[in-house]
Amino acid sequence: MILVTGGAGFIGANFVLDWLAGSDEPVINLDKLTYAGNLQTLQSLQGDARHTFVQGDIGDRALVDRLLAEHQPRAVVNFAAESHVDRSIHGPEDFIQTNVVGTFHLLESVRAYFGGLGAEAKAAFRFLHVSTDEVYGSLSKDAPAFTEAHPYEPNSPYSASKAASDHLVRAYHHTYGLPVLTTNCSNNYGPYHFPEKLIPLMIVNALAGKPLPVYGDGMQIRDWLYVKDHCSAIRRVLEAGKLGETYNVGGWNEKPNIEIVNTVCALLDELRPKAQGSYVQQITYVTDRPGHDRRYAIDARKLERELGWKPAETFETGIRKTVQWYLDNPEWVSNVQSGSYREWVAKQYAAA
Repeated sequence: MILVTGGAGFIGANFVLDWLAGSDEPVINLDKLTYAGNLQTLQSLQGDARHTFVQGDIGDRALVDRLLAEHQPRAVVNFAAESHVDRSIHGPEDFIQTNVVGTFHLLESVRAYFGGLGAEAKAAFRFLHVSTDEVYGSLSKDAPAFTEAHPYEPNSPYSASKAASDHLVRAYHHTYGLPVLTTNCSNNYGPYHFPEKLIPLMIVNALAGKPLPVYGDGMQIRDWLYVKDHCSAIRRVLEAGKLGETYNVGGWNEKPNIEIVNTVCALLDELRPKAQGSYVQQITYVTDRPGHDRRYAIDARKLERELGWKPAETFETGIRKTVQWYLDNPEWVSNVQSGSYREWVAKQYAAA
């Protein structure tokens, strides 16, 4: 039995689906169901005795204590986080509450649970904390990619809150002996991605005939990781990672945002052509966001060298699967696009 927090969000839900596709080990799935949590993503698990969903907050000590005592998980995998940079700029408090205070309360619950385990269960137990490359800050164009030894230099309220949570996890290992593992991943993409993030936003807007908003000059560089590859990396770290260690997870796909947008447009031109013209005609440049980091790049060689993990997808194969998934699942897309989502997009991507 494992406990997954944030398991109705994009990466967490993909992890739960992936886990139960390859294992009969049950999952307790705790998610607060904020705007980005979506039970429809987990619809295929309805009635599956291996999956127990609990709506709740990682900061609710009484609830988390009860779940740990009742189900006795051998591991906790923590995906629960507010994760959108733009939202953190407009409303940082939610990010402090969830990513810092929430992680603290979760660690306290897990510490108490771990302290009560027998010797054998203690030896087997793991707490895996899922984090981001954004804690490392921004890279110049020619700088080497982030390694696990790169200093933390977060530049947004989101990345600062995640950096704080990483430090808490590290401290609980060194101070209390909690058997922790941390992963810092690059930009994920793939099925079930909430359409405020770049790739799903471009797909959804393109199909709706709306502008494709590109920040600034569009030359911000990110490393892109297919979400199912990320899930396989987490499984591997959980299985064989060295206690107290951090592992960077990347896709070896550094690309500027405008290239991503053009690739999505080209795939849509092929798979769902417009009556006239190309989707690239919908690209609209908008005012850059405050403090926009110029480049992220992940060096994932430690994970490859020590644990034998490599991504299975190239960007070309992963992005084609992603675009096709959105074309095949219009109902999922329409159901997550609530009025509050539409208001957010209108506010955030107003043309310059």
